[in-house]
Amino acid sequence: MCTLISKYNVAGPRYTSYPTVPYWDKKQFTLKGWKETFVKSFNESNATEGISLYIHLPFCQSMCTFCGCNKRITKNHSVEIPYIQSVLKELTLYVKLLGSTPLVKQLHLGGGTPTFFSPEHLDRLLDGVFSLTNKATEFELSFEGHPNNTTKKHLEILHKQGFTRVCYGVQDYNETVQKAINRVQPYHNVKTATTAAREVGYSSVGHDIIYGLPFQTQDDVIFTISQTTRLRPDRIAFYSYAHVPWMKGNGQRGFSDTDLPSAEQKRKQYEIGKKMLVEAGYVEIGMDHFSLKKDSLHTAQQEGKIHRNFMGYTSSKTQVMIGLGVSAISDSWYSFAQNVKNIEEYQQLVEDGILPIFRGHLLTDEDLTIRQHILNLMCEFKTSWTDQKLHFPEIPDVLIKLKELENDGLVIIDNTSIQVTEKGRPFVRNICLPFDLRLQRKKPETQLFSMTV
Repeated sequence: MCTLISKYNVAGPRYTSYPTVPYWDKKQFTLKGWKETFVKSFNESNATEGISLYIHLPFCQSMCTFCGCNKRITKNHSVEIPYIQSVLKELTLYVKLLGSTPLVKQLHLGGGTPTFFSPEHLDRLLDGVFSLTNKATEFELSFEGHPNNTTKKHLEILHKQGFTRVCYGVQDYNETVQKAINRVQPYHNVKTATTAAREVGYSSVGHDIIYGLPFQTQDDVIFTISQTTRLRPDRIAFYSYAHVPWMKGNGQRGFSDTDLPSAEQKRKQYEIGKKMLVEAGYVEIGMDHFSLKKDSLHTAQQEGKIHRNFMGYTSSKTQVMIGLGVSAISDSWYSFAQNVKNIEEYQQLVEDGILPIFRGHLLTDEDLTIRQHILNLMCEFKTSWTDQKLHFPEIPDVLIKLKELENDGLVIIDNTSIQVTEKGRPFVRNICLPFDLRLQRKKPETQLFSMTV
């Protein structure tokens, strides 16, 4: 395994989208094109699927130095109401564009720290959202909670609005690691927040854990997972730390590369962590994700309905996803659009009645085909081109590039399909790389992505 780690530890995307953001064709993208594809996709799918909503709540009281997300660090809570008003104005612009009321199948509050907002203000936000939309017959509402500031009142108000799923960012329980990433939260706080969610009636509680953090050892991972499995969360995201200190706005310059585990140490952390999770009854759902068999994510995988988008893995697919708030990304299936990253600019644009988009990508027919193959690999660990719609001219070139991975036992290839082996699952990002035609045609001159291991 160590030899494979050295061999395949290269920079590569996490494939929450295809094409990946650095390869969006911003010159061909227009706001007019985005609106047209968005309305087309909505008309095709809203009646049968509904839509997904992602609301980005960017405020945090302190900087977590492992984080690469867009956020605003502040202790000033007077920002809450003006921001909520802007989000609702943006949603109003989309509803007017569509000309009919969307059915919301999924809604996720992400951040930043959603529980930076008071329970009453979150209630106000959601009242506004559901005055402009309808809930689908079957819907899933979820949010990201910080164990240190998610109160029972947060949980109760959101549950009253229909929320059944919460995910807590745990990362690691070693105090040295916590101080390095500026995320100090005792086990007691996580236990209290987890227990409270279950008492209120949440059907799915998730924990996020990260391996490969500064000063983190294999023993730290063992301890963290031992503590986590004691609480028996329904889902566990076991993420590889993405070291991207060149990205603007993150705090990853607060420690040096030498403070990080080596690639070999990091992979050992993953292997022991995965082994412990499986022994505790968790099933590997997709890249970085595990769940109990009773969880809806496992059911979706068994039924072939699991999907991956900018919110991560979800238990069902919608063709349309609207991203609301600063820096949020929307997906019409035929195109992507990202909002401006500056809060003041975002608020001014929606105040002026303008969708606050600053870049995007209109997918070509080739993009749509490749996107489906990468989704298949990320969600089902297999793909095929028996359907003519999924055939593309470069398949022989892709298979040549995959030959070495086949020789290493990571994939099984036949004339019309590719199957990721159990051994190959940790390398699924590498397996997707040959399919990434935009990256293959134009290799980046500088490092754009985190390492795959």
